[in-house]
Amino acid sequence: MVVPRNQISLVSIICCLLGVTAYQLTGLRVLAERCYQMTRSNVEVESIRTFLKGERFQLHDVIEVQQFDRDILSAIFEVAHEMETIERKSRGSQMLNGFLMLTLFYEPLTRTRLSFESAMKRSGGEVLTENAREFSSAAKGETLEDTIRTVEGYSDIIVMRHFEDGAAKRAAMTANIPVINAGDGPGQHPTQALLDMYTIEREIGRLDGIKVGLVGDLASGRTVRSLAYLLAKYNDVKIYLVSPEVVKMKEDIKEYLTLKGVDWEESADLKEVASKCDVVYQTRTQKERFGERTDLYEEARGKYIVDRDVLGVMQKHAVIMHPFPRLDEITVDVDQDPRAAYFRQAKNGLFVRMALLKLLLLGW
Repeated sequence: MVVPRNQISLVSIICCLLGVTAYQLTGLRVLAERCYQMTRSNVEVESIRTFLKGERFQLHDVIEVQQFDRDILSAIFEVAHEMETIERKSRGSQMLNGFLMLTLFYEPLTRTRLSFESAMKRSGGEVLTENAREFSSAAKGETLEDTIRTVEGYSDIIVMRHFEDGAAKRAAMTANIPVINAGDGPGQHPTQALLDMYTIEREIGRLDGIKVGLVGDLASGRTVRSLAYLLAKYNDVKIYLVSPEVVKMKEDIKEYLTLKGVDWEESADLKEVASKCDVVYQTRTQKERFGERTDLYEEARGKYIVDRDVLGVMQKHAVIMHPFPRLDEITVDVDQDPRAAYFRQAKNGLFVRMALLKLLLLGW
């Protein structure tokens, strides 16, 4: 990246204050981009931080997206890009050789588990896997805290999926080793949100000034909740909420967006929203969250479908994303269009999770 002349003096001053050269600043690109934003928009920024190679990662666990600020997000995406280069050139690394990751899943989720396991193995580490709800002592009534205290002795990091909101936070408070939340009930899915933001940046080229349509089951979907939190960290973002009445976005997220000054609106017209957006983020209606209320599930299912007609009104640069699994909410004839980014999105999960494992276990 070429730093404009009007930014060189600022970079030089910061380097002198830190007592290092520009080449020692692993966050130089992030710094230059932030300086460029400041010179263009005159936005007041409280601090500009860089991260030195070998420095300890700021977070002990990854539990919710509120833990991240823009500086850390940008730096994580830089590391993810490095992991992408490593994976494509050499098919892996030995940087985590000798480390052991435990995947503790109380809910079945094949893609997330395989993505984490692949990330660990591509990084040279080893994996232990447990279908915790069905086969472990949890079936006998053991508390989550007792399970965590026991299994942390067998591994260096725990990746946990749970059906209860807040379970990941309880696990992190108990464990002495890092815990990564791979989704907890209707709560959050932070690594999915991170890979979603990484995908948007890679596909659209920016995170400021974008328009995003969140479509489908916005009440049960932890992915859209987490994504909304992260989108709120960026400037001039517009969010459209498109969903059936029975699965509308919950008030806490809408209140948060308003508090953060994010422009958002609800709409019932998918085509109109799709024509305006840089990103159409489609989700499935989650039948497992409805319990015995199958009538409400049938009312919500299939109301908003991304098909060739929706694709036809979208802008040429726009993309369609989906956290998977997909049912019928995106028709298969959309898959061949270059704007269908969801398989690339899934692949990006490998790079983001490799980055997180590296940062949590080794640091910057």
